[in-house]
Amino acid sequence: MERRTIGAAALAVGAVGLGCMPMSWGYSGSRQRGDESVRAVHRALDLGSTLLDTADMYGPFTNELLLGRVLKERRADAFVSTKVGLLVGEQHIVANGRPGYVRRACDASLRRLQTDVIDLYQLHREDPEVPVEETWGAMAELVQAGKVRSLGLCAMGARGGRRSGTRLHDATVRQLRRVQQVFPVSAVEAELSVWSREALETLLPWCAARGIGFLAAMPLGNGYLTGTLTPGEGFEPDDVRARHPRFTAEMMAANQPIVSGLRRVAARHGESVTPAQVALAWVLAQAPHVVPIPGAKRERWVTENAAAAALRLTAQDLTELAELPAALGSWD
Repeated sequence: MERRTIGAAALAVGAVGLGCMPMSWGYSGSRQRGDESVRAVHRALDLGSTLLDTADMYGPFTNELLLGRVLKERRADAFVSTKVGLLVGEQHIVANGRPGYVRRACDASLRRLQTDVIDLYQLHREDPEVPVEETWGAMAELVQAGKVRSLGLCAMGARGGRRSGTRLHDATVRQLRRVQQVFPVSAVEAELSVWSREALETLLPWCAARGIGFLAAMPLGNGYLTGTLTPGEGFEPDDVRARHPRFTAEMMAANQPIVSGLRRVAARHGESVTPAQVALAWVLAQAPHVVPIPGAKRERWVTENAAAAALRLTAQDLTELAELPAALGSWD
C-alpha cells in the first residue's frame, strides 16, 4: 500500500488507516464480536493499513484492550493512535484536561494497549475549565518522557459549537495556533467525506501549509456512503446514527443521489469497484497528507477499504463528485 507521512517528523503510515471505534462503541452493540474484530485488525496490518485509531473512551477502555491483544504480537507492524480528554459516565460525556489526569490516562492506555509507546497521542476535546496550553504541555511532557512519539488534536464535535457567521473549523484553527506555541502538532483529526466537506474550507489548507497530517474521520459518512444501508431500516438504540439528523428515514432517502453518484463513478472503474472505495479515493485525492480512517469491524470491509488506496480517480470523476448535491439533515 502507498505510504503517507504525518507531521514534520515524517511518520510513515499506510494511505488508508483503520478506525477501531465500531468494534467496541458507538454502533450496534449486538453486532460487536471481539474475536471477529481481532481478525479484522490483523487483516488491516497484513494489507498495509498500519494506522490504528482508537481512544480510551471507546467502550470505555474495551477498544484499547482489544487492540492490545493484537499489539502484543504485532507492535512493530502498527502505528498506534489513541486519544485522551474525555470521560464517559452513565448518561453523559465530560472533558478532563487536567495535567495530572492526562499523565495517569496515558499510563493506563499504555497498559491496555500492551505497548511502551504511543505513536500519536491526540487531545480528544479541550476542557473548558483548563487552559488548553496546560493540557498540551502535559502531553508534551509525555513525548519528552518517551511514552508518546507525537501529538495530535481531534477536531470532532466542532459542528455542535458552531456560531452564526463563522466557518465550521475557525475555532479549531484558533486552538491549533495556541497549542503550536507549546509543542508541535503532528496531526489533526476531523470529519471529511463526500457529504461532509467543511474541512476543505480552512482546516485542511491550514494543516497543509504547516506540514501537519490530516486524519479524515468518518470518510464513509458513518456507513451511508457505502450504499449498503436501507432507508427506514432503523438502528439499534445504542447506535449513534439513531440520533443523527442525516439518518432519519426521510433524510436517508433524500440523500440517495449522493450514493447514486458514487455508484456511477465506481461503474466506470470496473464491476469490482464499490461506492465506498470511490468515497475513500475522493478523500485521498484531496491532499497527499490526508489519511482516511474508515471504521470497520469485519475482515471483508477492511479488505475493501484498503483496496481504495490503489484507485485513481480521473479529472472527470472528481468534477462529477464535486457537483453532487449537498447532504441534507433533519435540520434543513
